[in-house]
Amino acid sequence: MSGVVADSEVLDLLVVGSGVAGLSAAVRAARTLGLRTGVLSKAELDQATTRWAQGGVAAALSGDPEEIDLHLADTLAAGAGLCDVDAVRVLVDEGPTRVEDLIAMGAQFDHDSEGRLELAREGGHSVARVLHAGGAATGLEIERALVEAVRSTAAVLHERAFALDLLVEDGRCRGVRALDATGASFEARARHTVLATGGAGQLFAVTTNPPVATGDGVAMAIAAGVAVADLEFFQFHPTALAHQSMPRPLLSEALRGHGALLRDSSGERFVDELLPRDVVSRAITSVLLDQRVDHVWLDATGLDHFATRFPTIAADLARVGLDPATEWLPVAPAAHHQCGGIVTDLNGATTLPGLWACGETSCTGVHGANRLASNSLLEGMVFGARVVEAIAAGSDGPDPTGAMRAALAAGEEDLVIGGRRLHVGPLPWGRDARISRPEVAAQRERLQRTMTTMAGVLRSAESLGAAIDVVESIAARLPDQSDDPRTCELVNLVRVGHVLLAAGLARTESRGSHTRTDFPDLSEDFRCRLVLGG
Repeated sequence: MSGVVADSEVLDLLVVGSGVAGLSAAVRAARTLGLRTGVLSKAELDQATTRWAQGGVAAALSGDPEEIDLHLADTLAAGAGLCDVDAVRVLVDEGPTRVEDLIAMGAQFDHDSEGRLELAREGGHSVARVLHAGGAATGLEIERALVEAVRSTAAVLHERAFALDLLVEDGRCRGVRALDATGASFEARARHTVLATGGAGQLFAVTTNPPVATGDGVAMAIAAGVAVADLEFFQFHPTALAHQSMPRPLLSEALRGHGALLRDSSGERFVDELLPRDVVSRAITSVLLDQRVDHVWLDATGLDHFATRFPTIAADLARVGLDPATEWLPVAPAAHHQCGGIVTDLNGATTLPGLWACGETSCTGVHGANRLASNSLLEGMVFGARVVEAIAAGSDGPDPTGAMRAALAAGEEDLVIGGRRLHVGPLPWGRDARISRPEVAAQRERLQRTMTTMAGVLRSAESLGAAIDVVESIAARLPDQSDDPRTCELVNLVRVGHVLLAAGLARTESRGSHTRTDFPDLSEDFRCRLVLGG
């Protein structure tokens, strides 16, 4: 259903987005706390980025404090000095309970021959702690369970609706202005609005993200002056299948966890396959450049019962005529996960009262400069629930906790990540420009090619500056506001891409998923978040 929600029908909570974070929040709000809840989804409710997640859910399910502390340590190590310790502590402490909630909701995870939950080890993890469903269909199973729960509990569902901008009145977010499935404009009003719109993988020509991942929530926040941070940190998955299909099929971290090996064009191993993703992606990119090839090889021929363990990947490979039992598999890095986003406190509150964020759209401080594999689904489940609990408890604005301390310049302790203001000039929008759909498609492709070649795994001042010139030239062809969803998506990608490039240019070091070839070393001066807005 869609349409204008009258003032008398203002929702308690509007969730924008239908991935694991948003639906976790919506289910908890409606089912557990009885809040009048609405969900606004850009596509069908079950078509969010979550369904594409092949990686699993990382959690120390034993409850052993030492195992929980080890999960914390692995996350901090992957984040390259920019994780907020308190946020990671929340993640690892509350994660097991959220997994149990999901199982109680009907999610079916893989079990071993003795009926116990099967745990895998992935890159950056020191022990096996990752749950999977269907081998590599974890996101699909989580999405299925959550969608069923939301359909039975939400008061209002707006499917195939596009959120255009935030409704801000008297310094408070009151919902969003959106387009329904017919293209008609309407206002979805709520006392509290949660942005859970996922990432912006469509900034890049080669990505594992579906076409809907255009950074809409972050772009709306930027336009409204809400604080965002860490956008320069965009994680590339090292082993996407090198094939023309898009989004690129993932050859899950779990394959390397089970013993698959990376080989160069000569068949030689060149990296420890279980190192964090940023390290493996850089190693692969170096091989691609040195050997002048467009892919390396993932050798999974030594893995037994491949089709049984990894039916989703086996099906993807069969569709393109590859047999993992006898053939090495061509792989290359692909844009995968936005580590930064809308700055939040430990409860998901943003710098705009009435506005909350969770999941990939947010910057909680959990991921720092590089996400630990299989922490993203867990983050959505944990912080989606925390948003709802905070609203129910009467919270109405940000506290100086988590990543929010960087935006509020609060805290001087050694373990607190400080903030540095990022200055980004205005984009030269065409204002009243008229642009055809074919031209929108052509400019989107131009943006994606530019970001991939100039702001991908490896960057420099020269490449980032050239990319900014291209982004600004694209902006000059666009109106800054439009009621056409395709144009709006491109506007959103330009907004997010512009900030990503500016932050990448300002961060004159290499850290985590941000690698500057002209500044290859880590700098203690940049152990901080670059914050725009707020």
